[in-house]
Amino acid sequence: MLGEEIMEKKVVIIGAGYAGILTAKKLAKKCKKQDDVTVTIIDKNPFHTMLTELHEVAANRVDEDSIKISLKKVFAGRKVTVKLDTVTAIDFDSKIVAGACENYAYDYLVLAAGSKPTFFGVPGADEFSYKLWSYDDAVLLKEHIMNTFRAASGETNEEERKRMLTFYVVGAGFTGVEMIGELAEYVPILCEKYEIKRSEVTLVNIDGLSRPIPNLTEKLSAKVTKRLEKMGVQLILNSFVTKVGKDFIEYKRNDNVRHSSAGTVIWAAGIQCADITKEAGSSLEVQRGGRIQVDKYLRSTKNENVYVIGDNMYYIAEGEKNPVPQMVENCEQSAHTAAHNITCALTGEGQMEVYKPAFHGVMVCIGGRYGVAHVGLPNHFFSLPSFLAMFAKHFINIIYFIQVLGWNKVFSYVKHEFFTVRNCRSFVGGHFSNRTPSFLLVPVRIWLGAVWLFEGIMKIVEGWFTAPKLTGFFGGASAWYESILNSGAAGAATDGLSTATTSAADTAVKAVAYVSNAVQAVTVSTDAVSSATGAAAGGAVADAVTGATGAAESVAAAVGHVLLNFDFLGLFKVIFVTGADLAESTLSDFAFKLDVPLMNWFVNKLILPYDGVQLAMQIFIVVAEILIGLALIGGLFTTPASAFSLVLQFMFVCTTGLYLGTFWMVFAAIAVLIGAGRTLGLDYYAMPGLKKLWKKLPFVRKWYIYND
Repeated sequence: MLGEEIMEKKVVIIGAGYAGILTAKKLAKKCKKQDDVTVTIIDKNPFHTMLTELHEVAANRVDEDSIKISLKKVFAGRKVTVKLDTVTAIDFDSKIVAGACENYAYDYLVLAAGSKPTFFGVPGADEFSYKLWSYDDAVLLKEHIMNTFRAASGETNEEERKRMLTFYVVGAGFTGVEMIGELAEYVPILCEKYEIKRSEVTLVNIDGLSRPIPNLTEKLSAKVTKRLEKMGVQLILNSFVTKVGKDFIEYKRNDNVRHSSAGTVIWAAGIQCADITKEAGSSLEVQRGGRIQVDKYLRSTKNENVYVIGDNMYYIAEGEKNPVPQMVENCEQSAHTAAHNITCALTGEGQMEVYKPAFHGVMVCIGGRYGVAHVGLPNHFFSLPSFLAMFAKHFINIIYFIQVLGWNKVFSYVKHEFFTVRNCRSFVGGHFSNRTPSFLLVPVRIWLGAVWLFEGIMKIVEGWFTAPKLTGFFGGASAWYESILNSGAAGAATDGLSTATTSAADTAVKAVAYVSNAVQAVTVSTDAVSSATGAAAGGAVADAVTGATGAAESVAAAVGHVLLNFDFLGLFKVIFVTGADLAESTLSDFAFKLDVPLMNWFVNKLILPYDGVQLAMQIFIVVAEILIGLALIGGLFTTPASAFSLVLQFMFVCTTGLYLGTFWMVFAAIAVLIGAGRTLGLDYYAMPGLKKLWKKLPFVRKWYIYND
């Protein structure tokens, strides 16, 4: 009824981890037209943390900010309310979530609070070990490792120095192996920096397991062992830590207890559900590790208004013997099912979805250069070699980032993993790392801009604003290529080579093909064309060619050689020729062209038959060349100017072709494509301001089409 108050349906999500953040985004998308539905996500941090990348920060491979994703940015332009709060209790009867700051009423609750380390009752483990399960943990550990090496470099007592440089990582599962591998890769860098011998550093990975990462096949576990040992890591397996102290660690093996001095103990031996999940377990059905039992729709078996996902859920899928693993892929898939089923419950429409997880394997990185992977489809798994394993790992991360923060996060991830990587610690080494100082590209940028500016001005001088020129510009070049191709095939020119009947006409047409210097080519060819036709100087290239054609009674053989003439399935043809004798050819005699039928149709049917269209196209080309030139010289909008420079060059390659002497412009445009305008250029001043204005636009924030 008109004026009747709309009753809100409230969804509250506890936790902005992998599962919680995706559930909130999916619900916002599904319910964007439901004005009566509100979605609230609660977390103690204003950011989402990439837990799988913590070891990279701890060992200083990437910047600490690279593993944080702002919740404000994630949910910009979406119907999701972000609350910075710590949940202390849940009243399931009253449907109230109690926080340290305020209370939150709900109709449907999503429990995705994640996990925390478990210490299995080992004395001193919590108090004296470093953890690796949060952003703060990673930053604290990074600073501790660096400070340890700094202090050890000045320690004169050998025993104390040895203790300080002894690192134990407890746990040989995913987190433990990745942490010790990352540390083993980092240690030589620290040793060089602080002038410490590598032999003075002791790295130990200890666990009660019989082999590292039992989720992998025995063969891959053996590869992990071999790699770690090669990196100088001692593996102590079938051993259980019994005590951790300020400067020691004790472990038991075969009823023998060993006491070892240690400067750093990093605990990565297992996880359990977060405190709030454990507290909720007193009202809900709880299983091993504090995980909450759910039904096939991911609802708590004790409360249908409560959905439990990610690490907090305990669910054995149909046909399986073990519960779903506490892994990112389970978080992603359970978020999808939970969002779908909650939407069905909110709207009363659609069929609820049974959770049928399909996991695609596991991947482990041992430092930034080596990895192992066992991936595939259910019942069809296979192992990947190291390079492909690392590639797959980064590719999967990118897929996740696309879901969470789109282009913005993908760009920053690729940047810190490949282009600003420290000490070449990447599976592609440092080949893509931006080590060249950008100011060295300034002369290239300015010269490229000057050439484009000169091209545009000369075209104006030659009358590109007043008369159609493209018939001769395109047609002459095409005839020159045909003359060489056909003479190479038949030994003499065919009927279609009438435009090359005299050496003077050939010179004119050949000059036109020199696209990047097209205007100069027309100028150079004027005298030759006039000589061939008897016409007054200044005639169009097309007229010159026509005159030369009419004047000749026989067709002369074309000079030149075909080096490559490859037709790719009829889609395009790659042509590479020289316009002179091969032995006498210089770089400026070799020409390259992509003959694209679609492009030819466009030019011949839509441009050349109409003088007005030709003139408009000419004006567009001239203006573009001048603007590109000015932009590059001034360093303003360098990236779009370089990109458009490449577009023009590609267009020329597909119509008239380019001599190899002008290909430097292509490579120069690629070289200055990114960031070259920030050094001694106006982009240094303009881009930060424009970036701020761009990010304020609602659709830009919503679709993440910006980068930080």
